Amino acid sequence: MTLQTPGAERPHSRPYTLSDFDFSLPTELIAQHPAAERSASRLLDGTGAAPVDRIFRELPGLLRAGDLLVFNDTQVIKARLFGEKASGGKVELLVERVLPGPGHEVVAHMKVSKKPPVGATLHMYAGGSTPGDTAAGTLPTAFTATLLGRWPNEDGPLFRFAFSDEPHALMAAHGHVPLPPYIEHGDTAEDERRYQTVFAKHPGAVAAPTAALHFDEGVLAALDARGVQRASVTLHVGAGTFQPCKTENIAEHVMHSEWYEVPEATQQAILDTQARGGRVVAVGTTSVRTLESWARTGQASGDTDIFITPGFDFQVVDVLITNFHLPKSTLMMLVSAFAGYGHIMALYRHAIAQKYRFFSYGDAMLLQRT
Repeated sequence: MTLQTPGAERPHSRPYTLSDFDFSLPTELIAQHPAAERSASRLLDGTGAAPVDRIFRELPGLLRAGDLLVFNDTQVIKARLFGEKASGGKVELLVERVLPGPGHEVVAHMKVSKKPPVGATLHMYAGGSTPGDTAAGTLPTAFTATLLGRWPNEDGPLFRFAFSDEPHALMAAHGHVPLPPYIEHGDTAEDERRYQTVFAKHPGAVAAPTAALHFDEGVLAALDARGVQRASVTLHVGAGTFQPCKTENIAEHVMHSEWYEVPEATQQAILDTQARGGRVVAVGTTSVRTLESWARTGQASGDTDIFITPGFDFQVVDVLITNFHLPKSTLMMLVSAFAGYGHIMALYRHAIAQKYRFFSYGDAMLLQRT
């Protein structure tokens, strides 16, 4: 599909379909590494009728005193773990969430040639080792993971395991940074530092809230000096954020579920901002999904599978800072709902022509609600 030109809100008189959110992206524009400095990334200012090319550290000058920036303070965990079955067959786990309770239970994606039976024990490698670390012999076992069944039910796509010790500690010691599937190198010390925001606080995400990766202490200080307020929510980003939508009828798509929380202090900050005529500026689509879930349900915490597509009635967010998203993704639908389909497609065409860097380690854009 050719990227749409600015203008019409709808590509056709019919409802939007998956193909409407497709576009061709040169592979060389997929960022494999972060910019040398967080705030040195480019920022495509899409708040006006025509795009403006900027640098991210210019952001404070684009906001107003009295605006409220809302960050997602989730912390990326080293959720990718490697090991083997009793037979010696290799296995990879990607922990999606740690379940509450004393049983050291987790929910995980499992990549293996043949699924082991319920009750099987996996031997997980020590110290961040991978199957490629040794040419022969068995790598040292750090802990075990016992398969308890599928999740959330017997037909569920994920698996429930009991670890032999506290899961967060085991992942910190033996896990790998869960880089997205389009980043082609193994995780390094640079990834451990840069695939994490400077204000990460609550462990639980298996993907970074990437729009927030551009913020450094200099930008935060400049925002403070300008009188821009700050608040936080938590949404533990799941691996489902990278799942493509596969149904042409987007209404048939089943969204993944993620846990969120909107603290009382943030709720009050939003009410105060709206009362004084300030704008709520969401840092990233995860913050949007959290705030709009709270507004729609009245629940300050819980699981959300909110699916935002064109026509959605936004109740909280006025301005959005976001990275560039994958073709045919639910996040392309979200930003199109927020800023207008025609406007978004024009911005993406401009970004590709100007060789912006895409996806998690890529550049950012600034959008205003249509």
